[in-house]
Amino acid sequence: MDYSYLALKFLIGGGVLVGVTFLAEQADPKYGGILAAAPITTTLAILFTYSEAGQVTTQQLVMDAFWFVIPTLLFLLALYLLMARYPLLPSFGGAYGIWLAAVVVMNRLLAGS
Repeated sequence: MDYSYLALKFLIGGGVLVGVTFLAEQADPKYGGILAAAPITTTLAILFTYSEAGQVTTQQLVMDAFWFVIPTLLFLLALYLLMARYPLLPSFGGAYGIWLAAVVVMNRLLAGS
């Protein structure tokens, strides 16, 4: 295993996280949201997968990422709605529960097709 390559992946991912929080705190939460929702992480995952596993695996990753965006959207909506009524940690718990249920449902739907 090439540890420098692994470290590069962590640095890039961490850089995106730092960028999101910096923009949300220092500029405007809207800009942090744009960066958080941007396909940067997906692009990085696709690039690294392509370089390590090739085109066929990368194409499958792209299609699976497409379908599993639906649970992520449900997570964000649930988190937003729950935060209006509950503190942050219970809201995360509920939103992750909804996300997990949606992942299971989506996985079963995809397995049947």
